[in-house]
Amino acid sequence: MRSIQGRTRLASMATFFSAAVMAAGMSVTAVPAQASFELPEGEKITNLPAIPRAIPQKEAYELYDPKIGKNFDLKNFWIRADVRVRPEMRNAACFGNTFGSVAGACNTFGATGSPGANGTRGRANDSYVQQWVRLGIGYDLSPDVNFYMELIDSATWGGNGTVAGTNGAAGVDALNHNGSTANGGGNNGRLGVRAAYMLVRNFAGVQGLSLKAGRQYIVFGNHSLFGHFDWANTGYSHDGVMLQYSTKSIDTYLGWFKTSESDLGQAAPVGSLGNNIAGTTNSASADGDMVIFYNQIKAVPGFLIEPYYIFYRNGLASGQVTTDVAFGQGAPKHANQVRHTVGNRIEMRKGNFDATNEIVYQFGSMGDNGAGSALAGGAGGCQSSGRCLSINAWATRNWIGYTAYEMAWKPRLAFNFDYASGDGRNNCGQGGAASGSCGTANTFENFFPTNHIHMGYMDVQAWKNMMSPSVNFQARPSKDDHVEIWYTNLNLANARDNWYRGAQGAYVFSNIDNTKKHIGDEIDVAWTHMMMDGKLSFQAAYGYLFAGDYIHHNLGGASTNQQWGYVQLWMNF
Repeated sequence: MRSIQGRTRLASMATFFSAAVMAAGMSVTAVPAQASFELPEGEKITNLPAIPRAIPQKEAYELYDPKIGKNFDLKNFWIRADVRVRPEMRNAACFGNTFGSVAGACNTFGATGSPGANGTRGRANDSYVQQWVRLGIGYDLSPDVNFYMELIDSATWGGNGTVAGTNGAAGVDALNHNGSTANGGGNNGRLGVRAAYMLVRNFAGVQGLSLKAGRQYIVFGNHSLFGHFDWANTGYSHDGVMLQYSTKSIDTYLGWFKTSESDLGQAAPVGSLGNNIAGTTNSASADGDMVIFYNQIKAVPGFLIEPYYIFYRNGLASGQVTTDVAFGQGAPKHANQVRHTVGNRIEMRKGNFDATNEIVYQFGSMGDNGAGSALAGGAGGCQSSGRCLSINAWATRNWIGYTAYEMAWKPRLAFNFDYASGDGRNNCGQGGAASGSCGTANTFENFFPTNHIHMGYMDVQAWKNMMSPSVNFQARPSKDDHVEIWYTNLNLANARDNWYRGAQGAYVFSNIDNTKKHIGDEIDVAWTHMMMDGKLSFQAAYGYLFAGDYIHHNLGGASTNQQWGYVQLWMNF
């Protein structure tokens, strides 16, 4: 009986406190709830519990159905979207060999530290269909304040199934729409946020000063170092803040972007007390940061002059990044480095002629690939940071073209020369005395470019350890058609450094005795047809790569040529 009475008293107390909490909650979330209290006429409760949201014109937390924001006006709301479907094929991706143990590479480093001689013979043909859907949602709070968010669903047809074949056959994804966990992701990496930012013009009352904060595109110059990379099925975007100050004669940009966050467990996107990057310690020195200072000088008629400076720091330990170990010093955005980049781009357009020249120099320091060397910060390291490799890299991009605007087809003929430095000791940390000792990191860093538009459409060359002259012809048979023929001569800048493909990872590891630089010769043909005033386009392209001496020496004397092609349908509104 006492037990029953005790439980009854506890229940009564719980009911009382629940009612009190609910009343207090209502008093916080809704002003009219104060009417349930007996207050002197004209008085209101002023000592409400603080809710530190720091939001202008903050609205109450709703108990039930949320209300439309006080500032929302339907006429200021807008959307944009696009859909792209692209079947693609590539035959002899490794020129008569199979892929090596490193993802995307055609050969493998041997036990002595040298790449496996001539790779492994076999077929490496592939074909697939890629699709994306992007939905952009925008709202203009005022002419100077804008909100934008862009969702993207990226998929490869048939690639969202389960390896075990739970739907009847391996790889079937008919029931798994974004739900497969085959590759370690709850939605298999399909649905994401491509952009999410606020844009404020005339910031702080300064005419011509804009601020963009949040996830955003970074596109400068002709995409050599920073582009949207829309050719890929996801593309690039960056988290940070960009300031822009514009006048009639110059535009100046200053941005800070976070490329890696590892030190604050409370900053985990899905909850507190869990690091964003597994295996790192709580230290700000392990983060990644990028600062961009870019200028566009428009004061010279017919010219655009763009001097810039880029600071890049990656504080992650080399041993924690598997790509660093796999690719040597040429790993894209290598860990444990501080890199300074200074450059200038000049573009000229006068009459029928156009020309572009870009020169970039990089310096700083970097750690090795973390394969157990003392340079990685262990005993005998030259400094506590382990960044014992000096960076001394440079690159140049040059185009000159002539367009016959007076002719019906408006044909354009252009010549190009691209160069980016490599490092003969790039593979020093792969093990074995034959690989040599580390000392420099002179492979040029390509950052976040759109390489697809620069060095041949087959995407077999990055702007790193390369030398490539090319000739390009374009014409417009009608207002809706565009045809292009492109020849590219592909070479390495340094024979001992690796061959890097468009995605910037190693395509072929160079043997330690390699002296060959000529990769091959690429020919591309592309046709684009626009429909519905540009809202719908169809494109078809075909590329053929004739294997050169470098491929024969490093992948086998019987190497075959490579073919690549695609068709693409793209709609936007």
